[in-house]
Amino acid sequence: MKTAVRYYSRSGNTKAAAEAIAKAAGVPAVSVDSADAAIQEPVDVLFIGGALYAYGIDSHLKDFLKTLKKSDVKKAVVFSTSWISKHAVDIIKKELGEKGIPAVDEFFYAKNKPNSEQLEEAAAFAKKFL
Repeated sequence: MKTAVRYYSRSGNTKAAAEAIAKAAGVPAVSVDSADAAIQEPVDVLFIGGALYAYGIDSHLKDFLKTLKKSDVKKAVVFSTSWISKHAVDIIKKELGEKGIPAVDEFFYAKNKPNSEQLEEAAAFAKKFL
């Protein structure tokens, strides 16, 4: 099963969750603003995460989502961290849906910086989809 983990994080909170998910999946966590973030070959599962910034997701994540193709992502699994709300999950799922990429209903969310227990939960969450 081909898997990829992509995220955008300003504070490092979402990065921590992404790295826990990536470790469980045995793949690297790649920031969407990295030169190697593009999905180069089709994946069965794309873990995609970001946070809420001023009632929206960051433009880096928004721009990355626009590059995704339905033919390259069989299904997406969304994760988020935020001190405000889980609304980033809905925004990311909506963007994926507009591209025709199915996102699973379940998601991972941690308020603020994930603690060690939450990082273990993120890893366990990821394993359900592998």
